[in-house]
Amino acid sequence: MKSVLSDRRARIAVRVALLAVAPMALLGAAGSEDLALPFLSPEAVEAPAGFDGGTNGFLTQEEFDLAREIFDEQEEIDEGLGPVYNALSCGNCHQNPVSGGISQVNELRAGRFDGSTFFDHAGGSLINDRAIDAAIQERISGSANVRTFRTSLNALGDGFVEAVANATIEAIAANQPASLRGTVLRIPVLEAGGVLRVARFGWKNQHASLVSFSADAYLNEMGITSPLLPDENSSVGFPVDDFDEVPDPEDAATPTEPNGPDVEAFARFMRSTKVPPRDVVLAATPDAQAGAQRFQQIGCARCHVARMVTAPAGTVINGGAFVVPDALGNKIIRPYSDFLLHDVGTGDGIVQNGGPATRNKLRTPPLWGLRTRDRLMHDGESLTRNDAILRHSGQATSVINQYRNLSTAQKNQLVAFLNSL
Repeated sequence: MKSVLSDRRARIAVRVALLAVAPMALLGAAGSEDLALPFLSPEAVEAPAGFDGGTNGFLTQEEFDLAREIFDEQEEIDEGLGPVYNALSCGNCHQNPVSGGISQVNELRAGRFDGSTFFDHAGGSLINDRAIDAAIQERISGSANVRTFRTSLNALGDGFVEAVANATIEAIAANQPASLRGTVLRIPVLEAGGVLRVARFGWKNQHASLVSFSADAYLNEMGITSPLLPDENSSVGFPVDDFDEVPDPEDAATPTEPNGPDVEAFARFMRSTKVPPRDVVLAATPDAQAGAQRFQQIGCARCHVARMVTAPAGTVINGGAFVVPDALGNKIIRPYSDFLLHDVGTGDGIVQNGGPATRNKLRTPPLWGLRTRDRLMHDGESLTRNDAILRHSGQATSVINQYRNLSTAQKNQLVAFLNSL
């Protein structure tokens, strides 16, 4: 399989490389994403939707199929897997119902909270479940009193999420009631030399671009270094150099793919996926339609925002590292998320990019594709829609109190709506 992939990569390399420069060179800049408010655009059209394995138009179908194969291919030790890691491929954690979707796979995080300050576990809050040698298997220290699972996230449609302008997310926050207002994070875009952008990816809004997200996942989930993150992780703080036989960075730069060919292929794949589709049959039922109204009426949609529009084609994003192409620009998406951090009483206690105030805040999870998930909330511990809703508190207290006051029939209608997403 790998030799076939190498041959196909070589045949398509020139066309794929052009994708990195064509938007900037051919489209020109329509403006800054910090000024664009494209959700007001009357020319916007619906983003392509489907669980059909088809491209959204960012790549040709042939290029998309190749990028998907790279996304799904199993890494091996002689290619740099590990020394500590969680999975053999991106597809291990993002596969339901198609590549790029979700799964039942969790990752493990830990640290220590002394009542005022959070401290990462030795070697970082991520505890890798696997190692290429038993001598470096990671384990949680007994002093770690913060321990949590995090479920894998749906990556389908993330190219459109990336193409949402900073100004759109910031405007959503500004228009939320003070008690429900989400936290906006601006974090470094790795491929743009650390230029700040509004975060939108990961349970803690760890990243703002798909290239940064890909490099992070390649290192932290598979243990493979790249030019953006060239240093191996430790094993609970101890170096793993004696077990690493592949020179770093393992996904080495090429003249046309300076961030690493696999990292860039992962980003191209996600940028080319369609958004999760609605179950149109269920969505048309009276119960689901009534449930959609309840969802709006009791305030769920203040954070699970039903509709937004991506920036116009030509808009410079990611600190100048990417320009929104026609396939992603001015598209209506329905993610049911504001991509902001909130404290809804279920925070995992881990601090990452946002500082101490975000310890118990999590990104509003997009609800599109919800019907493909059976383990809910950040830790996968809620197994019914009703249980997941009732776990909300904190900033969501007023909304959940209204949910509690619904009749059983009305709650079932709301659940029917959720099951149509």
